[in-house]
Amino acid sequence: MPDTSAATSPASARGEEISKEKPVVVLGGGPAGLTAAYQLVKAGKPVVVLESTDQLGGIARTTVKNGFRFDLGGHRFFTKVKEVDDLWHEIVGAEFLKRPRQSRIYWNDKFLEYPLQGVDVIRKLGPIELTRCMISYFIAAIKPKGREDTFEDWVSNRFGKRLYNHFFKTYTEKLWGVKATEIRAEWAAQRIKGLSFFSAAKSAFFGNDGDKIKSLISEFNYPKYGPGQMWELMADAIRSKGGEIRMNSPATKLVIKDGKVVEVIAGGETLTPSHVISSLPLRTTVGIAEPEAPVEVRDAARGLRYREFLTVLLVVAGEDLFPDNWIYIHQPGVRVLRIQNFKSWSPYMVPEGSNDASVGMEYFCFEGDELWNTDDDTLVKMASEEIEKLNLAKSANVKFGFVERVHKAYPIYDELYAERVETIKQWLASDLTNLTQVGRNGLHRYNNSDHSMLSSMRAVDNILEGTNHDIWNVNVESVYHEEVHDSENPYVDSPETPAMDKPLADKY
Repeated sequence: MPDTSAATSPASARGEEISKEKPVVVLGGGPAGLTAAYQLVKAGKPVVVLESTDQLGGIARTTVKNGFRFDLGGHRFFTKVKEVDDLWHEIVGAEFLKRPRQSRIYWNDKFLEYPLQGVDVIRKLGPIELTRCMISYFIAAIKPKGREDTFEDWVSNRFGKRLYNHFFKTYTEKLWGVKATEIRAEWAAQRIKGLSFFSAAKSAFFGNDGDKIKSLISEFNYPKYGPGQMWELMADAIRSKGGEIRMNSPATKLVIKDGKVVEVIAGGETLTPSHVISSLPLRTTVGIAEPEAPVEVRDAARGLRYREFLTVLLVVAGEDLFPDNWIYIHQPGVRVLRIQNFKSWSPYMVPEGSNDASVGMEYFCFEGDELWNTDDDTLVKMASEEIEKLNLAKSANVKFGFVERVHKAYPIYDELYAERVETIKQWLASDLTNLTQVGRNGLHRYNNSDHSMLSSMRAVDNILEGTNHDIWNVNVESVYHEEVHDSENPYVDSPETPAMDKPLADKY
């Protein structure tokens, strides 16, 4: 847990420097930014949120077209952090639905149930291949580990080469757009920490051994009309308590003087902040500083890499295409990586009385590459053909489709990312002492929405209560929050799920 023993000056601890003339300025209207603003207005503090687009929620937003609702990314609301869970229920109330969890893996022209089921695994993988995977696993378990610098090293040492090649390598490279040898082991450790394949297989064939083997949750919370409902309700609450949210207002300049941000310029207007809470990507924060950051900081920021994704959203005739919330596609021959069925998330994601399905076909790319620049009509045609190729729906049954692109969706953990982030952190600590970075891109950390929101809650604590939470360490030692844990000790470290079941944040 972060150190909370230190405190700032009494005035700072009470937030007395915050005034209507010098509000807290929040950069970004996604989950992290809105959470910070909400916590501040609840404490009676003036706040201005600057959102660069015309829609709240960032990557967790909900798009609406002809009455159909589409959740960009897919977001299960489940957390071990009680204060975040309390906040979710405080905002959404009775509109928070309890929904069943189901997802499968499409691999080698077959669907594999997840969590593993013994009979299903034998039938789909076959006893010979299963035996080969177990032998490969045991070889990896007994041989010396050696250096573990890369994703490939880390996963192969724990699961064996055969399972790595089946379920991790191709999928991960498709997700990130780089070789698995370029992804750092830190990402694997954060997302799939501690899973024992032997325990998983034992659980699949012989059942759970008491509480020692953890399984995935069977249900989760979800706003009735998608995640966007939560952010709109939170925004309404912020405004009702006197907070201000400015849409289409990207921050274009942070004016720095004597180690503080003294002006934030957005849309031709100038704000004088007491504090700045920023969920902007680190690269953006550095890029809009005036005077310019030192050359080594600018170089570090330019070197940070991000993965974009686009979703082809289809409305398809057919009341229930498949029961899953989403399906992970480990199948060669198609470019889609994951497929959402939004009616399985909530029946209210489609118009009342509709017999059609709303589906999200997710593709990962880099901004400016061939896929990103493909025109929408071509992408809709490609997605329609691929959903038929996967035997999930007929392309002729697609009534209409459109495309949503998401910039800087996922920070990349490449060879130099940690060194670059550290360089920027040191500059922030010395030159922008009243600015706090929060959220996924703000910290360049693959956070889920609950941890992104928690980083904002801790940032507000630091401002108003004088605590000394290390925001950069929120979620560093966290475990996968969709696992079932001992209810008497829900926060202890325990195994996470394999990357094949957790390639994206659902959370966002």
